[in-house]
Amino acid sequence: MSDTPKAVTIPAGALASAGVRVDTWLWATRQLKSRSQATAAARAGRVCVNGETVKAAYKLRVGDEVRLRVEGFDRILGVVLLLVKRVSYPQARTAYEDRTPERPRVHIPVAVRAKGSGRPTKKERRELDRLRGYDSHEHY
Repeated sequence: MSDTPKAVTIPAGALASAGVRVDTWLWATRQLKSRSQATAAARAGRVCVNGETVKAAYKLRVGDEVRLRVEGFDRILGVVLLLVKRVSYPQARTAYEDRTPERPRVHIPVAVRAKGSGRPTKKERRELDRLRGYDSHEHY
């Protein structure tokens, strides 16, 4: 067995030489589930190429940096291959370089009571309310 990586074959017609629409590329690289979602993301201003917000018809080139806003965080992708058609995930993964920094991990304390310990006392309930950010003296 050799340590040589396997060559990835891209289907005929999947490569484009002059440039690919950004919405098509986002869909083909499996960043978004449908092309209409990719188009809507571009219209909403959640897609930037090289630091500028672009329309869905913007032509991508190899070497461009694409920022896609997903769930409040930016995904930063470097364009390596231009895909026109949707391919399998392992093949699509070779079309971009993921430069996204790791998301910050937030630890939220959770109150845990022993099972079978009954209802909380008034003091325990106030402590739970304080932990959750409620003022137990306010009336709702």
